[in-house]
Amino acid sequence: AGSNQAGVGLGAAGGRTHIYLVLLDYADSASGPYGIYVGMSRYGAAQRFDQHKAGIRAAGPVLKRGLEVLTGPVQHLRYIARAEAARIEEELAEALRAAGLIVKGGH
Repeated sequence: AGSNQAGVGLGAAGGRTHIYLVLLDYADSASGPYGIYVGMSRYGAAQRFDQHKAGIRAAGPVLKRGLEVLTGPVQHLRYIARAEAARIEEELAEALRAAGLIVKGGH
């Protein structure tokens, strides 16, 4: 499964890590109006978003600018091995940056 492209055949890898995206509010920025936070966690996306907003292991951009979880684009990137998730998280962030989006996280 190590050679899979992002989102192809994952989920059968038997991991516990989820990739998630959060819509960020950059309406007050010249580069806005929106950005994306790319993250990975053993928690589901909605639960991890709530943790960010409550200040629990919070990433600053999500705590300050997080609007909502974007579940659709990464619905297939759940229950994957942590090492694979880390690679996908980084590649997804790079791809979104290359598309011209404001991207935080993805490390």
